[in-house]
Amino acid sequence: MTQQDPRPDDVRGALVHGAAGSVRPQPRTWTRYVAIGDSFTEGMSDRDPERPDGFVGWADRLAGLLAPHAEEFSYANLAVRGRKLADVAGPQVDAALALQPDLVSIVGGGNDILRPRADVDALAATLDAAVARIRATGADVLLATPTDPVGAPIIGRTRGRAGVYVSHVWSIAQRHGCFVLNQWACDFLQDWRMWADDRIHMTTEGHRRVALAAYAALGHDPDDADWHLPLPPQPAPGIVESVRGNAQWVREHAGPWVQRRLQGRSSGDGRVAKRPDLGPVDR
Repeated sequence: MTQQDPRPDDVRGALVHGAAGSVRPQPRTWTRYVAIGDSFTEGMSDRDPERPDGFVGWADRLAGLLAPHAEEFSYANLAVRGRKLADVAGPQVDAALALQPDLVSIVGGGNDILRPRADVDALAATLDAAVARIRATGADVLLATPTDPVGAPIIGRTRGRAGVYVSHVWSIAQRHGCFVLNQWACDFLQDWRMWADDRIHMTTEGHRRVALAAYAALGHDPDDADWHLPLPPQPAPGIVESVRGNAQWVREHAGPWVQRRLQGRSSGDGRVAKRPDLGPVDR
């Protein structure tokens, strides 16, 4: 531990285990939850029916699950699509701490790991420093591992870097006493029906299940007992269908992503946080 933690040793020790861990953490009551990160935490591809250009996402859904446990509960989401870890661990952490939260979820590094020359050890050091800052205020921290990209076209090549980053996330959690959403262990995410057409962001069902996984990682028992079970099997696509689908994905998603990289642009350019201030959530 890098800072004073007044909680009993048994509670502190339990915090390092996520939903798939060997020890269930003790649930607590939080009243001020702030989520920071990139498109994953912004909620991309989980469309908000009340905002045509907006998204819900796992963090919003988690806030809705946590709210009934507190008499007064407020939530802010500072995540912006396309942000790299330096942005999340820097300006977003600054903004989050200004809101005086008692729970912060910080998920970042995915956009960095996509780069072939990503320095995963340096990313881990950046994340570690950000977590230390948050924990020094007394706030609890929820981290998340990357998902396992095995079998994914192109992105599957990042599996080695992602795996190393997973190890760092668990080490950081152990050092600082953090909760961990272990997405690497979420087998349901190996089903492509959990992923949107861009194959990077989750569908509404994917975000719903990840929110429940995060809720369980914080020590709660989701009402949906089957959230972690795989979907019913479906026939595998034929060769022609697969080729057409891959070609469409390259044309509509992979190609534009590469073009933005070459031009030094980001999908989040000019965008701001969707919930910059703490406020109530639907219970």
